[in-house]
Amino acid sequence: QLKTALLEARNDVAMGATKANSAIVHAGFDALPGTLKAKFNVEGCEMMPKVCKDLSVPYKNNGSLVVAFSEEEMETVHKLYDRGIANGVPQMSILNKEELKALEPNLADNVCGALRAESAGIVCPYELTIAATENAVTNGVECIRNCKVEAISFADGVFTLKTTAGDIQTKYVIDAAGVHSDDVARMIGDESVNIVVRRGEYFILDRAVGDMVSHTIFQCPTKMGKGILVSPTVDGNLLIGPTAEEIDDKDDVSTTLSGLHDVKVFSTKSCPAVSTRNAITSFSGNRAHPVTDDFILGPSKVNPQFIHASGIECPGPGRVPCQSGGGSHRQRSRKGRFRRYPQGGLPLPSRHGRGESRRHREEPGLWPHHLPLRDRNGGRDHRRHPGPRRRQRRGRRKEKDPRGHGALPGRLLRLQGGGDPGP
Repeated sequence: QLKTALLEARNDVAMGATKANSAIVHAGFDALPGTLKAKFNVEGCEMMPKVCKDLSVPYKNNGSLVVAFSEEEMETVHKLYDRGIANGVPQMSILNKEELKALEPNLADNVCGALRAESAGIVCPYELTIAATENAVTNGVECIRNCKVEAISFADGVFTLKTTAGDIQTKYVIDAAGVHSDDVARMIGDESVNIVVRRGEYFILDRAVGDMVSHTIFQCPTKMGKGILVSPTVDGNLLIGPTAEEIDDKDDVSTTLSGLHDVKVFSTKSCPAVSTRNAITSFSGNRAHPVTDDFILGPSKVNPQFIHASGIECPGPGRVPCQSGGGSHRQRSRKGRFRRYPQGGLPLPSRHGRGESRRHREEPGLWPHHLPLRDRNGGRDHRRHPGPRRRQRRGRRKEKDPRGHGALPGRLLRLQGGGDPGP
């Protein structure tokens, strides 16, 4: 039963804003001092490495740079530094042009300097969410998927949620509905939550250019956000984006020609060598921007048994450990380490595409072989790109891949039905 519950929990998890964000654990210098963003961002950034280790989720402490291209922007950099000091952000420094270019030689020549935050990192957001879900299910949480809340009533200290999966009764409701959190709050008559939906569009570039920068590169922020960034990923790719466009349709995650053009143009401002010719895919995601410009957390004034967890936009991933309590209720294995599933339970999908068990390969779930061919293993499918030992063992002649991916074993270039693979 637990295996079935874990497989079901993996389906439709991390399918909202979680699957389409910058995957950055921010240091915490951008939020205004005294806000919930500032408090939980700094605390969450400090806790994230251990949480990811406990949950077997990839994490990398690569640091971040806010790059300035003029003396006016350098004033913004100094303001962000002062704000970071007020928020308690550790390991910050201001770099001049020479120090910055020595650290990141592929940056544009017209940079003036940057704010460096060494505590920042990158994570895999959907793996983190899946791991947290598996851990919750292991500890007795029931996941009801594909279930839309249509109405909420309250009587005798109990909420009744009318959903597409039937009525659900509970003493407490936590509203973590993302861009729809204001709609859910209005079902109990709470008008205090107001969400503006902002769509951000991205490109993911091939691992061949994944080492173009080692830090997460920001441009100086504006009122719409932190601008177009250039960042490595934990899988070795390069991520560029996002845009920030306010839209009316909360579920519209389509990409646009104008949006992707802006990503292409403005990313080259930071790194002129960035080229979308190396793009593997493009995507977009919607983030829930609260009009208060701060996280909305805590009991509702209308009903204290209704808990708000709304307006979680940037720096959302950095506050996850604070929201989950740092994992104090996770199960422990015999060695005293936290584990994501019981001993002898399901194997976990590997981010390198090689973690599936044949016994469960045909089961439903979020497995690497369900992804598009070039989205697996950071843009390189292991069956088309076998490791050196596998190549040596097979001893096959290498040919030039006509699609521009380097030398591959000749047999693997041919289609199953024979013939030329084509351009």
